[in-house]
Amino acid sequence: MNAGGQADAAVMQAIAGHDRLIRRRLAVIGGLACLVLAGVVLDMGTGPAGVSLREVVEILSFRHSGDTALQVIVWQVRLPTALLAVLVGASLSLAGAEMQTILDNPLASPFTLGVSSAAAFGAALAIVMGITVPMVPKGVAVSVNAFVAAFASVLLIQLFARLRGSSSALVLFGIALVFGFNALVAVIQFVAPTDSLQQLVFWTMGSLSGADTASVTVLAVLLAATFPFSLRAAWPMTLLALGEERAQSLGVHPERLRFACLLRASLLASLAVACAGTIGFVGLIGPHVARLLVGQDHRYFLPSSLLAGAAILSFSSVVAKVILPGVLLPIGIVTSLVGLPCFIALLMMGRGGK
Repeated sequence: MNAGGQADAAVMQAIAGHDRLIRRRLAVIGGLACLVLAGVVLDMGTGPAGVSLREVVEILSFRHSGDTALQVIVWQVRLPTALLAVLVGASLSLAGAEMQTILDNPLASPFTLGVSSAAAFGAALAIVMGITVPMVPKGVAVSVNAFVAAFASVLLIQLFARLRGSSSALVLFGIALVFGFNALVAVIQFVAPTDSLQQLVFWTMGSLSGADTASVTVLAVLLAATFPFSLRAAWPMTLLALGEERAQSLGVHPERLRFACLLRASLLASLAVACAGTIGFVGLIGPHVARLLVGQDHRYFLPSSLLAGAAILSFSSVVAKVILPGVLLPIGIVTSLVGLPCFIALLMMGRGGK
């Protein structure tokens, strides 16, 4: 075979290898989507009411003509909780994926940058001291306070980013916010009466017990509105992951990209925390799982991160119901207990999926 034939063969082999890689990544995304669906069904079939998986499937497919009480439990209690678990996990993981990329730091997440701690401070003001946003109904005052405080922390991070522009300094500033807001929450806990203290501690542990149609709808709309913009920025983020100087040479504006990504991540994280309390581990482990599975190409990494976070929190919701019979553990505790050994196992199995 002449030199031209060898070159053509090498090109064809490279194209075939690339096609196999793309098919494998798409298969991973499909597998994660199936895992999320299985987690939702399992979550809806788990709990003290004694609804079997078969009955759940029959009710969801409108083929169940039995007890109306079971239908009320599935449609009005189990379904919102299961959907909120998926949406909160997806939002936190997607936010963590974008933060880790634009800050070039594997430890970046809504929790480590102070968003969750700020939300806890806002909730503490409402629960213990009664300080809430004016004109807000009492039933949603805690969630609104948490959202406002979390978003205010993100504005501080944005301001600091514009003043300094250094990724490492931005992460350090976020860690400083974590300690600062945690100290403020500790002060409020110290002076809180017993009943308010118990409510605040339970909120900071993370819970899906407040799931309803309104919270599910608002978070679903926000996720659906922001995810297309994340995908649109997938290629610039992939270039940024290869190095800021290289990305600039290829036409990427790092500062503009960083601002847009932080804005999306802050909206997702602050609303997710406002709906479900402090759940810190999902935004960290979800992106790492996705990176190990599909690598750094953000066209596949971002959807995989979203689905990985959704699956983690969905199955954590199941574990929270069954780990101690008759006791519903706060889901923030479960994500850490279950996620930590899984994360260590993934680190032992691979070095980053690049």
